[in-house]
Amino acid sequence: MARKRRGDPVHGWLVIDKEPGITSAKVVYKARKILNAAKVGHSGTLDPLATGVLPLAFGEATKTVSYMMDGKKEYRFTVQWGEARDTDDAEGVVIETSDHRPNEDEIKAKLGNFIGEIEQVPPAYSAIKVDGERAYKLARAEKSVELKARKIFIERFELLEMPDADHATFEVTSGKGVYIRGLARDLARELGTVGHISALRRTRVGPFNEKDAISLDKLEELGHNTAAVDILRPVETALDDIPALALTEDEARRLRCGQSVSALDVAKRTPLTDIDQGATICAMADGKVVALARIEGGEIRPFRVLNF
Repeated sequence: MARKRRGDPVHGWLVIDKEPGITSAKVVYKARKILNAAKVGHSGTLDPLATGVLPLAFGEATKTVSYMMDGKKEYRFTVQWGEARDTDDAEGVVIETSDHRPNEDEIKAKLGNFIGEIEQVPPAYSAIKVDGERAYKLARAEKSVELKARKIFIERFELLEMPDADHATFEVTSGKGVYIRGLARDLARELGTVGHISALRRTRVGPFNEKDAISLDKLEELGHNTAAVDILRPVETALDDIPALALTEDEARRLRCGQSVSALDVAKRTPLTDIDQGATICAMADGKVVALARIEGGEIRPFRVLNF
């Protein structure tokens, strides 16, 4: 007999403004403890050095994390020229130096090379698995780490300011799977020098931005009363880009049991002309998500049921 999960059945999204010096896993642990939640996860890890938007998924929202991670992300970061570090950020040790400092015109001339779909080799200190081991564990053990280049997408890459000759601050809008540390490393190489990230802040993940975020200290303050749970965003927040279909209670009951419902019956109430065969839809009833489903043939078939 499976053990009952400890904690309360809390469901929804909470956006934390992560402080520097703490891991994403530690944020999850603290938030779970404050809300006494049975289940919680996060959408997109932030390095300990980084700050900013870290969406936490509670309860049934954990079933929608992949959709949140598919959303656009925005970052603001500062590159320090002249020093390459083994972690590609300020927490690592210096492994190479250069006297060259790029000027504004040189930097702007190279940014276009990083727009669109490009290839990126992830940093050696990353969570990617190599032969079953995390790359960062191999790197810390001073073992050789060879990671393959992956396709990533950069929508926007802008130079904001150059406070001095050694530093430049940028903003980036990207798709999933982008390592900003790797982007800074590669830009420096393109400019004929070396560099690393000295400051990094994530300002947006999918529908969430800095205005939606609260600190762990604020969450702890709210945790002493019912206000903490009240600030959670609905589970369906992560599904804003997925077409929603309203179901009757009987149809919702069938989907909750893993059974299909007739797409034709739903189409009599809501036209399905804009939804292709095989498309994922968000099945709703009484304003709440019932399931994620696909339209296949003449049926709406659930593949992920949410239970509240």
